[in-house]
Amino acid sequence: MIYLDNAATTRPKPPGVAEAVVRAMADYGNCGRGAHDDALSAARTVYAVRWKAAALFGCPRADRVAFTQNSTHALNTAISGLLGPGDHVLSTDLEHNSVLRPLYRLEEQGAAVDFVPADRSGRLDYGAFERLLRPQTRAVVCTHASNLTGDMVDIDFVGNFCRAHGLLFILDASQTAGVFPIDMAGQHISAVCFTGHKGLMGPQGTGGLCVGEGVEIRPFAVGGTGVQSFSQTQPMEYPTRLEAGTLNSHGLAGLGAALDFLNATGPETIRAHEDALARRFYAGVRDLPGVKVYGDFAAPRRAAIVSLNIGEEDSSEIADELAERFSIATRPGAHCAPRLHRCLGTEDQGAVRFSWSWFNTEAETDAAVAAVAALAEEAR
Repeated sequence: MIYLDNAATTRPKPPGVAEAVVRAMADYGNCGRGAHDDALSAARTVYAVRWKAAALFGCPRADRVAFTQNSTHALNTAISGLLGPGDHVLSTDLEHNSVLRPLYRLEEQGAAVDFVPADRSGRLDYGAFERLLRPQTRAVVCTHASNLTGDMVDIDFVGNFCRAHGLLFILDASQTAGVFPIDMAGQHISAVCFTGHKGLMGPQGTGGLCVGEGVEIRPFAVGGTGVQSFSQTQPMEYPTRLEAGTLNSHGLAGLGAALDFLNATGPETIRAHEDALARRFYAGVRDLPGVKVYGDFAAPRRAAIVSLNIGEEDSSEIADELAERFSIATRPGAHCAPRLHRCLGTEDQGAVRFSWSWFNTEAETDAAVAAVAALAEEAR
């Protein structure tokens, strides 16, 4: 199988990731729930991963890295814990449902939300940030890169906009964490929400929330913490306030190994490799008769994603053909990005998404080009 569905989850994982998970399952107790050796082994590993994540994202303190099961959990925690009735929030048409649905629920609770529009090519109207600003505006919540087109949001612009107007900036880094640089302090980001199983190349069931200095998030879930057990309320110290219940120390051990691989290889090296493969594929398919590619490929930076359609064929049918006849794994459909599909005019057809990771090759990419060419020829 040629695996080109890395925007959903990267596969394979780096050497050492699975081994770290197995060792943790064999040897670890419960992090923060005892002072015996097995519990301390888990606690030391989790602590080390906090430091690695803080360094990666420019988080000012390791204790402000709270672990979650994925970026959806992190986004729900940040959005519900920072915003409420009466607040006005800005977001964009590029968002995934992990941002949209918490915002729509916030609207039901009495908040207001406006979306910076994207055009038919998926490009944002950055002038709309100022036009949509209200006295009640409290935050911008947006993705770093679209999971549908790979187009990037200019987070330097957004961060400066938020700083100028005293707004919170909640960033969904699901498609960029580990591959593109993020500096919370330098880019004025209040909270970075990330998942471990995509660009960080760690296990599923891992993720987190990096919280900036002076940002106070109300707990999303409350429960056991291993400390202050006689208190009726969740402890307010970070990261405990956002980490009710047992942590996935087994998965976090694997995430720590993945971060070690990432740092040893170099995010810049990984980014250049993935970008070269995605652009190689784009160059091979963009002029094929009947093929329509979505996104802004003139942009100097973009995630390693290429989404396309062939004629009027349903995207699921094309993805099935790619899998069954050519052994190529892709992702069809709506990609949990309904607003952007409406902008692109693909809400009925969906799109076939190809996405790359460090472990893909030029030969695999060329095979995918040949497969799309064959299907396009058949559709004529």
